[in-house]
Amino acid sequence: MEKFFSFQDKKGGSSLPVTSSLRDGSGIPCGKRIGTSSSGWGYNIRDKDLKKIHKVAIMGNVRKLQKVLTFGKQGVNERDKMNRTALHLACASGHPDVVALLVERKCQLNFFDGDYRTALMKAVQCQNERCVSILLEHGADPNLVDIAGNNSLHYAAVGSNTLVAEKLLHHANIEARSKPLNSVSPGHGHNSAWIRGILDFQKYMLQFFKTLCGHLILQIFL
Repeated sequence: MEKFFSFQDKKGGSSLPVTSSLRDGSGIPCGKRIGTSSSGWGYNIRDKDLKKIHKVAIMGNVRKLQKVLTFGKQGVNERDKMNRTALHLACASGHPDVVALLVERKCQLNFFDGDYRTALMKAVQCQNERCVSILLEHGADPNLVDIAGNNSLHYAAVGSNTLVAEKLLHHANIEARSKPLNSVSPGHGHNSAWIRGILDFQKYMLQFFKTLCGHLILQIFL
């Protein structure tokens, strides 16, 4: 249970927000942060770290992305200086149309960024449900873990996103049933019953605090 809360920050990853009103030639604010959710996850973006395909993915411009992929020199799995692909950035930014195009162009779904997180993890962290659905429907692996030992379901549970958690559980169960028992290695895949236990614990704690708050309110007014 220790790793459940062991979220780590790295330069270029989930670090403190940076604000700036300056913009580069692509229209992206210099030093902006994308994918900021209530939990504070996302990416810090610096123009010098990005290539053209990454800038277009962040903007969510599908037409420009099509041109870059058709006529540009950068491949669909091109990485920026922080080891992020266009898919990572589109998922963090919440651009499902861009995600759909990248998937259609056969991008790698399970590449890790500099924090050892997949695009699916970023979509879950940043509460972008449509991006999560597209990735899962096309075979993204919900069982992979990041450098802290957390998988996508951990982040859905911490974010109290039950809709995303249900989708992840469904696809995790499908994948578990399709693999022999001896093919699942510790640290890579998670037993579906163990995953349910984590989610049930989260729901229990939420209900506990709701009940506790209710009792406190009653005591105030009595």
